[in-house]
Amino acid sequence: MLRLVDANLNRMSEGLRTLEDVARFLLNDASLSAKLKSLRHRLAVEDASLKRNLLSARDSADDVGAFAEADSEAQRQDIANIVTANARRVEESLRVLEEFAKLPQLMLQSSRYKEARFALYELERELAAKILRCEKGIAGLHVIIDPEALRGRDALEVAEKAIRGGARAIQLRDKHRNKGEILSKARELKALCARSNVLFIVNDYLDIAIASDADGLHLGQDDLPISAARQLLPIDTILGCSTRTRKGALQAQADGADYVAVGSMYPTPSKSDAQVVGLETLHQIRDAISIPIVAIGGIDAKSASEVMAAGADSIAVISAVLGAEDVEEAARRLAESMDIE
Repeated sequence: MLRLVDANLNRMSEGLRTLEDVARFLLNDASLSAKLKSLRHRLAVEDASLKRNLLSARDSADDVGAFAEADSEAQRQDIANIVTANARRVEESLRVLEEFAKLPQLMLQSSRYKEARFALYELERELAAKILRCEKGIAGLHVIIDPEALRGRDALEVAEKAIRGGARAIQLRDKHRNKGEILSKARELKALCARSNVLFIVNDYLDIAIASDADGLHLGQDDLPISAARQLLPIDTILGCSTRTRKGALQAQADGADYVAVGSMYPTPSKSDAQVVGLETLHQIRDAISIPIVAIGGIDAKSASEVMAAGADSIAVISAVLGAEDVEEAARRLAESMDIE
């Protein structure tokens, strides 16, 4: 029986460490990493006598299942698959320990493993969701489609030209038409982006983002709180928000944002009352947070490289692309100036 307990304790600890390292090194998520580390430490055997007995009972060389490996364990398809496999391994081990801890001779607390199992269910969901969103990626050129800047041109045609020029994401921002019209256009843009393998992000409207199956939702500083939106969105939907300060960026990250948009970098014709924060603020925010930064506001092909050098992972533009006669060429110049392949 001690061999059984020892094997499941080891399996549990190894699986938790794998999940912790994914959160720490791949996601740079300090909160998730700390939660998993705390759980691993809480479950460690502290009784010195029990530790000695477990080590004495260990017999890996003669374990009939030591080298048996299912075909599904021979390789992993992606990081999400690694997380699922290791979470399941830990959960199964916790269940075994929970049952055998009920035997009085082991002097273990069954409830301890039950509580940990249910805690891990939530941590697994949080970790898997973060990976799914990170895999979509926030990088490259984001082109914001705003009807006011289209000058009568068709949004779908303009977006298609921007994508051909190198846009990695299309954002729809429409503050004037009714929701029915916005949803119709959102669905058309989503279909275009899906065919082109680029992200589609809806600005401001959570309901439109959900109804159009958008890849992401972007919220302004006066919109729905990030924490509330995170609870309502599908777990794989990217969530971003605008900020002008280091404090605001830190709060957005803590509330569950997947990226922040920082700006305005420079004066912009798209928003005459925009507050210019400049490259120094971008530097400060980059040093403070681990999630991606999208720089916005007055950026063009001449300034894009210095914005990227200051710490941006992406830039978002309206006028620099939609204001050009040749949308595709304008997008291409911007993408190339960012040194994006």
